[in-house]
Amino acid sequence: MAGRNLPLWPLGILVLLLVAASFAIGQFPVSLNDLLNLTFGKLFGPSPHVSSLVATVIFEVRLPRVLGALLVGGALAAAGAAYQGMFRNPLVSPDILGVSAGAGLGAVLGIFLSLTPAGVQALAFVFGLAAVALVYAIAARVRGNDPVLVLVLAGVVIGSLVGALISLLKIIADPYDQLPAMTFWLLGSLANVDVGDLKIAFPVVSLSLLPLYLLRWRMNILILHDEEGRALGVDTATLRIVFIIAATLMTSAVVAIGGMVGWVGLVIPHIARMLVGPEFGRLLPASMLLGAGFLLLVDNVARSITSSEIPLGILTALIGAPFFLWLLAAGRKPWQ
Repeated sequence: MAGRNLPLWPLGILVLLLVAASFAIGQFPVSLNDLLNLTFGKLFGPSPHVSSLVATVIFEVRLPRVLGALLVGGALAAAGAAYQGMFRNPLVSPDILGVSAGAGLGAVLGIFLSLTPAGVQALAFVFGLAAVALVYAIAARVRGNDPVLVLVLAGVVIGSLVGALISLLKIIADPYDQLPAMTFWLLGSLANVDVGDLKIAFPVVSLSLLPLYLLRWRMNILILHDEEGRALGVDTATLRIVFIIAATLMTSAVVAIGGMVGWVGLVIPHIARMLVGPEFGRLLPASMLLGAGFLLLVDNVARSITSSEIPLGILTALIGAPFFLWLLAAGRKPWQ
């Protein structure tokens, strides 16, 4: 495929253009001239030509949201690319082992207990990690010829159990106060992301990306069968654990601040693979750039298309589901 030789810099430029457009788009429009004056003002001194209201909208409202979209989209896409490589399955997404469902249970429980927003996020992060730890503990005790299949099945079981607990909490929650907050969180939104959230989530995502990048060439070996990997001198079981921990940490961190945003980790790695190929050293940055740009675009639509904000999960599903149908109808082979 000709797209396999696509360099990464056009994707970077596309993301930068989306970032610039994101500051101007919204219920309170900002002109390009004001945006440039604010940028130069930050670099060379305050500009007298920009009102304080515009500066507040840009730096206190839209800047955290734009950075949040870049972080959440990039992290989910990177985790999706890692999971699909680890499990040798193009239908795998970051929530295959229950991390998103676990984080959802933590957030719903936090809302049910009337915790502060920071408490809800902390509980979501911890429960996301706990769900994957439980899945791995169950898989480790179950004997099977295919450890990857056992791990996936354990993830399906725990995800179903966690989903039932979420439904139970929603049934017994206050229908006028708690239930709407639970529903909105589960559908995903960046409306409440602030600088404090980014300061916590960004280091976690950065540290999680480090092993994925440093061991990127070994991910190509995981695409092979375990016997072939061991024949090449690679401890595939240990390597898979490292990648699962890294991908789970970043997924749990961004789900805690952005809610359950689906389809990004499933669809975006496919598009990246079609553009740059399956080699993980190129697939990882391409997936991150595309994921960041995609979620930024979706968030712009979510906060601009109507007077009331549309949850991100609805829009990503409306885009992701038709794309996957097209992928199946076209008979594409994403691993080639």
